[in-house]
Amino acid sequence: MLLNFKPKLFITLKNYTKDKFIADLMAGLIVGIVALPLAIAFGIASGVSPEQGLITAIIGGFIVSFLGGSNVQIGGPTGAFIIVVFGIVANPELGISGLAIATIIAGIMLMLMGFLKLGTVIKFIPYPIITGFTSGIALIIFSTQINDLLGLSIDKMPGDFISKWEIYFKNMGNINLVAAGLSFLSILLIIITPKFLKKIPGSLVAILVVTVITYLLKNYANISEITTIGDKFPDLSASIKFTGFELPSMEKINQLLPSAFTIAMLGGIESLLSATVADGVVGDSHNSNTELIAQGAANIAVPFFGGIPVTGAIARTMTNINNGGRSPVAGIVHAVVLLLIMLFLVPLAKYIPMACLAGVLVIVSYNMSEWRTFRSLVRNSKSDATVLITTFFVTTIFDLTIAIEIGLLLAMLLFMRRMIEVSNVSVTTDILDLSQEKEIYREEEKLALKKGVEVYEIDGPFFFGIANKFDAYMKVIGDKPKVRIIRMRKVPFMDSTGLRNLEILYRLSKAEGIVIVLSGVNERVRQMLVTSGLSKKIGEENICDHISKAVEKGNSYIK
Repeated sequence: MLLNFKPKLFITLKNYTKDKFIADLMAGLIVGIVALPLAIAFGIASGVSPEQGLITAIIGGFIVSFLGGSNVQIGGPTGAFIIVVFGIVANPELGISGLAIATIIAGIMLMLMGFLKLGTVIKFIPYPIITGFTSGIALIIFSTQINDLLGLSIDKMPGDFISKWEIYFKNMGNINLVAAGLSFLSILLIIITPKFLKKIPGSLVAILVVTVITYLLKNYANISEITTIGDKFPDLSASIKFTGFELPSMEKINQLLPSAFTIAMLGGIESLLSATVADGVVGDSHNSNTELIAQGAANIAVPFFGGIPVTGAIARTMTNINNGGRSPVAGIVHAVVLLLIMLFLVPLAKYIPMACLAGVLVIVSYNMSEWRTFRSLVRNSKSDATVLITTFFVTTIFDLTIAIEIGLLLAMLLFMRRMIEVSNVSVTTDILDLSQEKEIYREEEKLALKKGVEVYEIDGPFFFGIANKFDAYMKVIGDKPKVRIIRMRKVPFMDSTGLRNLEILYRLSKAEGIVIVLSGVNERVRQMLVTSGLSKKIGEENICDHISKAVEKGNSYIK
């Protein structure tokens, strides 16, 4: 099982050169600077302190790069977790200790997913579901920032989406024009900076410029109604400490399991999506299961230092790639840069206005929204549009945990429907033509079937969907041959429902005096027949590995 764990760092270091290190060093430096405002903003938006966001980016980012299965993945806090983290922290029964427990449980889940090799499965969650999640989360993040964006100074905000907007509309007369002006200046700077400065992130420029303006307004223009990080977090700390928490009761664990599952699924989906996108850009191939194990380890570790959930961050990963990062060393450098910034510059963060951070998160939510993709998917098939809109509205209006559960259920239902669509059942009653099948046996291209022998071919997995389809097909035919040859060469596996339907078919056929012969049974399906005892009922001699043998056997029953 552990052989599945192959961190990219140790593979990369075997052929590491000075030139590669310099490229990774520069990329890590830039990514660390880019990550600074985002880590602070995500921490505050999640209902925790700015240093907790930084601690997450430092420790989580280091572990993801050190143990991860991608050469270029950058880990840290992301916008996807804001809603679920805020919901846990805001709950007086749970708080920070509840968040720590939920994050650790999520980390254990992620590691188990990796060890059980479920990484490839998670990557194939339908795209409309992922887009529905991310667009819904983006809208929720935007809605949480209106208070600071417009300087409404609302002390207590409701948790649900609709109630938030009711409060906002009631307080629109209390807009602080100075705060709103700073917010929109921040957004403008983030948008226009890339047109002039390619290497420096717009969010950092916005924070530097708007913080200086805020300092001047508060100290020289006597405008005191601008809320800063220092006003909201007077005990801002620049240290990383080991924080303990009491062992939870089973009741509390049960209470936190849904949130932990949501964190695990969001983390798994976002990190593997980020790694997959990165692969396409750099022409690499990540190890999805190793990546999940690394994400799990990061989420187990960060809560002991006060951190919040960790996952792969698409924007920071792309920044790493665009600036020349090609190995996990860049991610480690990014974590070290953040650590140095935290130790020496965090006291200056208290001057950053909340309005500026709101502007940063508005841009983050806009980029997350993927509105162009959303629009194109709505125009696609009705099923994709239905799944997309359902996931989006459940995420936005109700609860992210429920949305994850419904999304996964929809994914399974879509998979089953598509499997049923591509699975077929056909019948042959006269001449069986093998000339196009590339599996001719004994130089025979065509096999003659005696009257009373019929060949039924199942094309696809014999799971409960196709099993029911096969059962319905048999009822429609309604004939009574003397021998039914069930050709299973294209059946890679069979589930318990498929096995049960096959057993029912055998019993009904036996009651009518019809012999069942199975053809092309692979070893996996044969083992299931043996374990269930059905092979003895059908008769080992009636379970053949090739259609020629099955036809020969079937014909032998016709006198």
